Amino acid sequence: MIIGNVIGNVWATRKDEKLNGLKFLVVKPLNYNGNKEAPVFVAVDSVGAGIGETVLVVKGSSARVTLSDEAMPVDATIVGIIDTVDIDESVI
Repeated sequence: MIIGNVIGNVWATRKDEKLNGLKFLVVKPLNYNGNKEAPVFVAVDSVGAGIGETVLVVKGSSARVTLSDEAMPVDATIVGIIDTVDIDESVI
């Protein structure tokens, strides 16, 4: 799972018909350990997230299973909106 911030929307009027009705958001992964930043990516929203929210994202086959269609051409799905994250800095 990945924790990230929603930083934008994606609109696509022409796409695979299996993607019709889905909302696409741009997610920037959060970096809690000071290493190199991960690239932004697009995720399907399954929970009603919006720009500025911190979200929990699954990728790969878990992203398709979440949407109840393993044949769907999706690589990332937002599965939760995060209220808070507590990190023990001494462990990092």
